[in-house]
Amino acid sequence: MPTIHHCDLAIVGGGLAGALIALAAAKRRPDARIRLIEGASHFGGNHVWSFFGSDVSDEHRALVAPLVAHAWRGYDIAFPGHARTLDTAYYSITSERLDTVLRQTLSGETLMASARVLGASPTAVVLADGDRVEAQGVIDCRGPGDTSLLDLGWQKFMGMELVTDDLHGVERPIVMDGSVEQLDGYRFVYTLPFDASTLFVEDTYYSDTPDLDTQLLAGRIAGYAQAQGWNIARVGRSETGVLPVAMGGDFEEYWRSGGNRVAKGGMRAGLFHPLTGYSLPDAVRLAHLVADSGDWSGGALHTLTHDYAATLWRQRRFYRMLATMLFRAAEPAERYRVLERFYRLDAGLVGRFYAGRSTLLDKMRVLTGKPPVPIGRAVQALVGRQG
Repeated sequence: MPTIHHCDLAIVGGGLAGALIALAAAKRRPDARIRLIEGASHFGGNHVWSFFGSDVSDEHRALVAPLVAHAWRGYDIAFPGHARTLDTAYYSITSERLDTVLRQTLSGETLMASARVLGASPTAVVLADGDRVEAQGVIDCRGPGDTSLLDLGWQKFMGMELVTDDLHGVERPIVMDGSVEQLDGYRFVYTLPFDASTLFVEDTYYSDTPDLDTQLLAGRIAGYAQAQGWNIARVGRSETGVLPVAMGGDFEEYWRSGGNRVAKGGMRAGLFHPLTGYSLPDAVRLAHLVADSGDWSGGALHTLTHDYAATLWRQRRFYRMLATMLFRAAEPAERYRVLERFYRLDAGLVGRFYAGRSTLLDKMRVLTGKPPVPIGRAVQALVGRQG
């Protein structure tokens, strides 16, 4: 006979956004009945999430600190005409670490793994086995809505964990190596030194299409490792991803596509940096907003999450404009020049940019000087852009 699970807050989707909401809510209201519902047998999927120290405010740092698997003081970037080390803390969270912390922190009753969801309403979740979860309110964090409603480019990647047979010599993350051959759109390689003989290497590129050729990318990673002189003894886990880069679109229609009147988090709420696809800072802030809310009813949660996401969408028009210029005004082989020029700017500006908190002065600084794209094409790209 089907079981009905009653709770105060139900979170659908046990990825980063859903997990952070569950952790923040449980800490803020330890007596509340919370359910984190995930279709897979473990939480967090198969991911490495990284962030700059400036992405998370001091008041929110306690939420993410237990999740950090790797930390570094500083990171490198490289381009054909410019290389630099930035003295900014950099951190990585692994899905394995996220799953471990959830199981250590939250009760077994809270965590509902291997629970495939058929549908969610503002106050109920229907599971494939016939069970139901009935809550004061539901937040859906299962992934993106209908992306065809947005004007998008794509950031595509494949990452592989490489174990070297000797010391690889990489001291800190190489967040962007844009000195590599430019293929399709803007391409760079991202490297994290997990320990003295283990590297996580990711081939990333901006593209007009979302299709992903994993065999091709695996070959590129092997070629990059060889060029760096790394002797690979073993290949560990790998991951792939396709992140949206937003140039415009109808936010309200996108929101409704993920469930009308249902509260949302993460990509489903449109909570990602328009130019980088980066979602962790928004996920941390939303987790605290939900946790601190005195009303977890379905209607109140919908208003809270919708208004937060809609406000950020409006505020981030500048980043969507830059994305449009990158994709529509710059030739693919020349797009690296946009990022090379950007990384010559002040380190504080760079940090605020990634956190989605650029000041007016930052925006003016990004746009001043000789642009790395033709003015005529830039103006043409921006004419008619919506959203």
